Amino acid sequence: MAVEKIKTKEKTIVLVGTAHISRESIELVKKTIEKEKPGIVGVELDMQRFQQLKMGRHWQEMDIGRIIKEGKLYLFLINLLLSNLQRRLGDELEVAPGTEMLEAMKIAEEKKIPIALLDRDIQVTMKRAFQNTGIVEKIKLGLQLISGFFQEGEALTKEKVEELKKTDILNRLMADLGREFPSLKKTLVDERDLFIANQILDAPGKKIVAVLGLGHLEGVKKYLDKKRDTRELMQVKKKKSILGVLKYLVPALFVVFIAYAFFAKGIGATLDVFFWWFLITGICSAIGSLFSRPHPLTVLTAFVAAPFTTLHPALASGWFAAGVEMKYKSPKVKDFETLGKLNSYSDWEKNRVTHLLMVAAFTNIGSTIGVVIAFPYLLALLG
Repeated sequence: MAVEKIKTKEKTIVLVGTAHISRESIELVKKTIEKEKPGIVGVELDMQRFQQLKMGRHWQEMDIGRIIKEGKLYLFLINLLLSNLQRRLGDELEVAPGTEMLEAMKIAEEKKIPIALLDRDIQVTMKRAFQNTGIVEKIKLGLQLISGFFQEGEALTKEKVEELKKTDILNRLMADLGREFPSLKKTLVDERDLFIANQILDAPGKKIVAVLGLGHLEGVKKYLDKKRDTRELMQVKKKKSILGVLKYLVPALFVVFIAYAFFAKGIGATLDVFFWWFLITGICSAIGSLFSRPHPLTVLTAFVAAPFTTLHPALASGWFAAGVEMKYKSPKVKDFETLGKLNSYSDWEKNRVTHLLMVAAFTNIGSTIGVVIAFPYLLALLG
């Protein structure tokens, strides 16, 4: 059942559960609003996604350098990957993702019904998801996303979409997500269920039609019994991560190795430590950059930069590699315009925006692997 009516002391709430790429969902939204004649229509959107749906994505406003330097690189790539996967599914069914939300807003505007944005700010959600997800879950999720991206999946038909909308299947999928990625489910699903429910209860009027993805239907219903404090759900806590600690631990350990080599083994051993650190981190960084098929000078930059940037908490070899690559493959307007139309790995490589981001990402990964290899080797060398 995709439509559920709930009555509280203050108002009547009509929940419309939709599949974001289902043509049937568009019709259901239209019929429900016309039938219920609500005082307000709520949609599972925040202001940013509302503007994107209404006016389209303005990728031209994206600052590549800022994304790379502020540590938003991997978060942006995952977000872009998910966006393209959803768009590809919509292309198969000839329905653009979020069309049912647009239909709800269109009908509301035509009937002069106020619109309420029910969802939490997408930036807060993504930052909290990234912060609250452990390193093991991050790796597992990354591997699944990458494998899913390269594999040719089974075509998604209209019948399969409708099958997925059945409550028992949906509950099983949510349970599977909870087992595989408990922290991710808590942030992306459970927290938003609570937030959306509170927004519905806070919305003015005696009757509201709330249009939301079917995956949130059961969770939102659970929280409609009373209002709850959601201030904590809007906070992005600044906490020290393991990676943040490692940025300072790596140079500290290197200094210890150099001091031990010099005082215990002599100048020859000290030079050996420098040589092998330079060689291992440089080679690994260069190999990492090669996965993005960059210009030869970019590979050389990755090799030279890694031994130094791995010892500086505020620098990354990927920054320098991407900077050099930009001189040879500077993004054009068309590259920004096609960011939402990447259908294959080849498209990601050809698009100059994602190409630069991949250069930075693969180079950084390579230099990190180099550090992991270099320290045990140096320990054995000095043993």
